[in-house]
Amino acid sequence: MGVSGMGIWELVVILVIVLLLFGTKRLKSIGSDLGNAVRGFRSAMTDGEAEKQDDEETKRLEETAVKRAAAGEATAVPRDKEKV
Repeated sequence: MGVSGMGIWELVVILVIVLLLFGTKRLKSIGSDLGNAVRGFRSAMTDGEAEKQDDEETKRLEETAVKRAAAGEATAVPRDKEKV
């Protein structure tokens, strides 16, 4: 048994029918378009994860600054080396 109860011969027949309907050039085009779509989706997921991590770190830093301000601690202000 193959995929979802189909044997190898059923899959071969389906492949031949698809080749006859679309042709090899069209299937190559469809395959490359599908590959580009998957690549773009993965890239978007990676960008989304990085953005989420940046947001979490910014929130954590803001919470730390608020806690220090509430405790009366002086916060260090970053200075440019050229202005010092």
